Amino acid sequence: MSENLLKWPNLDSTELRILLHEIIGGMGQADLGVAKPSEFYLPMAGPSCRVVLKFKGKKVVAIEPGPAFDAAQWREISNEIEHSILAGPTRIGREYSFSGRRVIGSWRGEHSGDQILPAPADAPSAPVESADHPFILEFPLMVASRNAVTNYRRLRKHRDLTLLLNILLVGGAKSMGFRPTHFWAVDPADLSHNSKWAQQGFFAPLGPWLIHELSTPAAEQLEELAPEEYEAVLGHDGGGLRVPSDLDQSIRSYESLSAPNREKFDRAAFWFGTASGMRDVSISASFAAFASAIESLTSRGNRHDFRFCPVCGKPGKHEVPGPTRLFKNFIATYAPDASLAKDRDRMYAMRSTVLHGSDVMELDQSIPIMGWSPWGFMEGELYNGMWRVTRTALRNWLKSPPPQSSYLQKAREVCAYFHWIERGRPLWHAEVDWEWAEQEFPRE
Repeated sequence: MSENLLKWPNLDSTELRILLHEIIGGMGQADLGVAKPSEFYLPMAGPSCRVVLKFKGKKVVAIEPGPAFDAAQWREISNEIEHSILAGPTRIGREYSFSGRRVIGSWRGEHSGDQILPAPADAPSAPVESADHPFILEFPLMVASRNAVTNYRRLRKHRDLTLLLNILLVGGAKSMGFRPTHFWAVDPADLSHNSKWAQQGFFAPLGPWLIHELSTPAAEQLEELAPEEYEAVLGHDGGGLRVPSDLDQSIRSYESLSAPNREKFDRAAFWFGTASGMRDVSISASFAAFASAIESLTSRGNRHDFRFCPVCGKPGKHEVPGPTRLFKNFIATYAPDASLAKDRDRMYAMRSTVLHGSDVMELDQSIPIMGWSPWGFMEGELYNGMWRVTRTALRNWLKSPPPQSSYLQKAREVCAYFHWIERGRPLWHAEVDWEWAEQEFPRE
């Protein structure tokens, strides 16, 4: 059996691949003829292969030497992993995000270290209030010696933090994305209404994308409202972006999630953001994405076998509780005041109708040249209710994620604390210490 060169269980697989690409080079090769490719050869397969990456799903779980393995080069890679990838100073990453409310002031989280800044005066701005208004998002970031790794971390954290703000802020938040689209467009100010083939994009002065400390706040601060008062301001009153007074606490709650819970919440945040972006394309797809956001946070029921199906007489498998009950129970637990039981039944029925291909919502089928219809109005109300329920449930889940064993939790907290001391007591990146603790004390 070949030696496993991977000695760092908490090493991010993408960061590992970036490092190997920069040092070893090559595009890599894999056997794509199998259903689940599990081996990746660098720089290519055959006699010139130096290392073989073994995958389990999306994660690299082992690295084995290839025919052209270079021991000296691997020592260089190992040294960089231990002293640069897994350890490094903290800087501040920066990038543009967009809000459904105009950002005219700044906000800084005392504990999270994140900051919202208005775009500079010479940045492009929307001439109307109902638009995607740019702002600069700053956040703590552990840097590596290689810019490619650091920039990957910056882009990833900016995306994840923006998706989180999309749930927490009235008006939402979005980033430009990595796959810009092309479309026909007209300039509303052009009275001749000339059409242009355009690419989605935004370019504005940003300054350095990595700095040593948070930028100077704006002269005006964003207004903070109590959470209950903040949630009552869902309409667009033209007052610009405001933030809830517990925003910093909510961000810290997100950063303190265990690795399994963080993965689940990131998946839910992705679907919630997708639902927001899909609304103008398909109400049905957007509705289904809201349902996927909820189901990302539910657990699977207990599966058991049964000998005979009462209908067909054949053996099969059954989960208790099933997905329908899990969906409704989740909403009843995390958004009890945002919906009635009959509304939850209608939401799940619509979710099943759309995802199983039985039908699409009337708002997707009708041509908008007529007035409203009773069924279309009811579906619109159901969609708005689904948005409200999903957002409320995700926010409440973040405040109170599923508990773990009290003994396991305490052991991990102590382990993470001492690991933090060994790292020199840095102010940020508690997830590094928590991931270490989870490795030392795995799930029971």
